[in-house]
Amino acid sequence: MRPVRIVVAGVNGYGRNHLANVRRLAAAGRAELAGVCDLAPPSGLDVPSGPDLPALIRETGAEAAVIATPIHTHAPLAVAALRAGAHVLLEKPPAPSVAEFDAIAAAVAGTGLGCQVGFQSLGSHAIPAARDLLGEPIRAIGVAGAWSRPVTYFTRSPWAGRRRLDGVDVMDGALTNPFAHAVATALAVAGAHTVESVGGIELELYRANAIESDDTSSARVRLADGTVIAITVSLCSDRRTEPYLHLHGETRSARLFYTLDEIEAGGVRTGFARADLLGNLIAHIRDGAPLLVPLARTGGFTRLLDAIRLAPPPRPVERRFVRPEPSRLVLPGIEGLAVRAARDVATLSELGFPDALGTVADPWPETALRVGAREVASYIQRGDLQATDAPRPHLHPVRTLGGTVVTETRPADHVHHFGAGVAIADVDGVNFWGGSTYVRGEGPRMLPNHGRQRRRVLRPVPGGYADSLDWVGPDGAVLATEDRTLTARPAGDAAWALDFAFTLTGSTGRPLVLQSSACKGRAGAGYGGFFWRAPKDSAGLAVFTGEASGEDAVHGSVTPWLALVSDAWSLVFVQTEGLDPWFVRVAEYPGVGPALAWDKPLTAEDGLTRALTVVVADGRFTQGQAADAVSALCPSPGGL
Repeated sequence: MRPVRIVVAGVNGYGRNHLANVRRLAAAGRAELAGVCDLAPPSGLDVPSGPDLPALIRETGAEAAVIATPIHTHAPLAVAALRAGAHVLLEKPPAPSVAEFDAIAAAVAGTGLGCQVGFQSLGSHAIPAARDLLGEPIRAIGVAGAWSRPVTYFTRSPWAGRRRLDGVDVMDGALTNPFAHAVATALAVAGAHTVESVGGIELELYRANAIESDDTSSARVRLADGTVIAITVSLCSDRRTEPYLHLHGETRSARLFYTLDEIEAGGVRTGFARADLLGNLIAHIRDGAPLLVPLARTGGFTRLLDAIRLAPPPRPVERRFVRPEPSRLVLPGIEGLAVRAARDVATLSELGFPDALGTVADPWPETALRVGAREVASYIQRGDLQATDAPRPHLHPVRTLGGTVVTETRPADHVHHFGAGVAIADVDGVNFWGGSTYVRGEGPRMLPNHGRQRRRVLRPVPGGYADSLDWVGPDGAVLATEDRTLTARPAGDAAWALDFAFTLTGSTGRPLVLQSSACKGRAGAGYGGFFWRAPKDSAGLAVFTGEASGEDAVHGSVTPWLALVSDAWSLVFVQTEGLDPWFVRVAEYPGVGPALAWDKPLTAEDGLTRALTVVVADGRFTQGQAADAVSALCPSPGGL
C-alpha cells in the first residue's frame, strides 16, 4: 500500500505525540510525514514547514492533515484543510460551539472527505463490549474523574483556562478539554452520537483556581431515550486517579476505565484492544474503511459543550474549602465526592458541595495489596503514558508497614521507570523497557519500536491478584503472553513479603529472543526482567548480598538474595525460581532486578518462568538480619 502523505499542524504541544505516531506508521510503511505547520516550527526538520496549512497541503500533495492546535482554531483550520483536499484528523474537542461544528460538517459534506475526531478512547473495543459484560440494559451512567493540575497548567498558553479569548470562544474547561474523553465515552456507550440525542442538561460549574473556566464541575445529561448520564470531575485532587464510567443496569453495575480500555465486573477486570485513529484514517483513505470517530459521532458531545459555553461563568469555591500547596490548589476529599456522585448519579450540590468536602470516605476503585487490613501496595496501569514509556502494569506506591514509600515512578533521571514490575529492553526487537534503544556501534537512539503490556484479565486470588497480559508490539501484533501472580503476606512485626512470579510465552510461533543493552555492546547494562525502582532521595543507601557489599561488588553477581537498604527501610530480594545475575544501581539511582539476558541474548524456546520474593521492612537491616529474613521466608532461594 502506498504510504499516505500527512502534514501535522501544531507540533509544540500535544502534537509532538502525533508526530511520533506518524513516524511509527512511517516505519511500518503506512504513512509519510510530508510537512509540519506551526507558527514556530521546531528546528532540524527534514520536511517543508510553515504557518499556512492549506498552502502546505497543496505544496506537499498531502492527503491527510492532523490538526492539534488550540481549540478555537479547530473549526477554521479543519474547514481550510478539507477545502485544500486533505482528509482530517482533528484533535478534540472538534469545535467550541454547535455553529462551528456545523461549519465543519458542511465542509465534510461539500468535499466528500473524511474528518476523524481525536477522541482516542472511542477507538476502544471496550465500548461495544460494555453492554455485553454488564449483561443487561444500561439505565444510567455515572462518570468520576479526579486529577491534579499545577497552577502553571492554567498559564501554559494564552487560551489555557479561558472561556473566550479576544472575543473568540475557547472553552478550555475541565469538562470540555482534559475530561472531554470521559464525557465522549459516556455518550458513546449510551449511543448518544447526535446533537438531537441529548434532551436536557443540568450544569454546576465551579473553579478553585483564578481562571475563567471550570476546574471542578458536574453535569447531568438526560438523553432522548431516557438514559441519564451524571458526570463529576475535578482538576483539584491531591493525586492522579484513573477516571471511569460507573455503568448502572437494573440489578448489576460495572466500571469502564476508559483510559485503560478495561471493564471491571464482579471483581474481575477485562482488558480490550484499542484501534489507533490515525491508522484508521489511513485505512479509510486507502481501503474505504469506515471511520471510527467521524465528526457526526461527536454531535452529542458538542451539544453539551455548547451548553457550557452558554452557561453563566463558574462559581468560585470559597477559600476556606481550598488547601493551597506550593504548586497547586487542592479540594480535600473531592475524589470521594466524585465516586459517590457516579454511584448515585448525582450532582455536586446534591451531595452538599462544598461543605461535604473531606467528609466523604468513598474510596476510589483501585487494585491494592493488603497485609491484614493494611494497604501496602497499589497495582496500577496508568492511562496517561505515551508509547515511548512502554506502558505496563506496575506496583506503586509500595509502602512499609510503617507507611514509608519504597518505590518511585517517572523520576526525572529515567522517566520510563515505574515502581516495581516487569520490563525488558528488547523482545524480538521491540522495546518493552521504555526510553531509548541501544544500537550496536551507535549508542542509545530513540526509535519507533516501543511495545506495551495490555491486560487481558485481572482477577483476585488469595492475598493478591493473577494478571494475564499481552505483550503488544508497535504494529499491534502480540509477540508474547504473560501470566503473572503477585501476592502479599506477613513477614514478622515490622515487615511483609511480596511474592511475584511470571511466565512469558511467545505468540509468534518462533522462540522468544530477549536482549539487554549489554548484549549489544553497552558493558554492564544487563537490565531486563523484574525491576524495582526505589526512591532516589533515601538517606544512607547501600547494597549487599550474603557474600559481598557495595554496588561494584554485587552488580553482576549470581547469588540467591540481595538487599538494598536505607536509613528508613530495607528491601531484600530473593530469587525463588531461576537464578540470574543481579543488575544493581545505587550511585546513579537506586534500582535492583535479576537480569534475564546479562550479556548474551536469551532464547526462550518454550517460554520462561521466574519468581522472587521481596521482603519490605521498616528500618535498616544488617547483613545478618537480611539472611535471617531469607531463611524464614524462603527455605529454597534460587530454586535450590
